[in-house]
Formats: sequence, structure tokens, C-alpha cells
Amino acid sequence: MKDLFLPEAQNDRLLTLMGVAVTGSPAGLIAGYLLAVNLWAFGLMWLDKRRAKRKGAWRIRERTLFLSALLGGSAGAILGMWIFRHKTRHWYFVWGMPLILLAQAAAAYWVWSAHFS
Repeated sequence: MKDLFLPEAQNDRLLTLMGVAVTGSPAGLIAGYLLAVNLWAFGLMWLDKRRAKRKGAWRIRERTLFLSALLGGSAGAILGMWIFRHKTRHWYFVWGMPLILLAQAAAAYWVWSAHFS
């Protein structure tokens, strides 16, 4: 098994990702993932708004937009909704996206307080 040392480690916890042992904090990996998925969700909102303006254009499913939010991109999806004024007339987007973000923030707080306090 390969070992990878992350210098921002604050304790000696060990994480295994796809057979590679990672010593230290996975904060950099998590932050990179969240940045990527939020940019993806923001881009999907932009792309769907752009296609909504063209008659007969192929659209992105609402299921896909919600899935991108559920995978961690809720902040990017909300930002895209309001910047591009897209899906703001649908109550399930106006209420659903912030509820997903709130649930994710609560889960992150719970994990953080359970493991790092």
C-alpha cells in the first residue's frame, strides 16, 4: 500500500482512498471536490438557461440539476439560479435548493463536531 503525506495534517488520522493510505487531513481533497461540483452545478444552470432561450434546444433535466446540488453543488446551483434568473419561478427550486444546502451544512457540522471536537 502506498503512503501519501499531506503536510496540513493536524493529527495522525489515517484515510484510505482507492487503496492509497493518506496520512493527515483530507481537507484539501474535500475542498477541491466541493469547488469542482459547485462550478459544475453553476455551469449547468448557465447552460440550461442558455438553451431555454433557444426554441427547440435540448434541455438539461431538472433531475440532473437537483442531483448536482445533492452531490455537494447546492451553493453553485443557488448562485446560478439567481445570477441567471433561471428556475426562480418553480417553487421546488426556490425552496428545494436552499433546503439541500441547509441539510448539507447541518450534516457537515455534525460530522465536524463528532470527529474533531
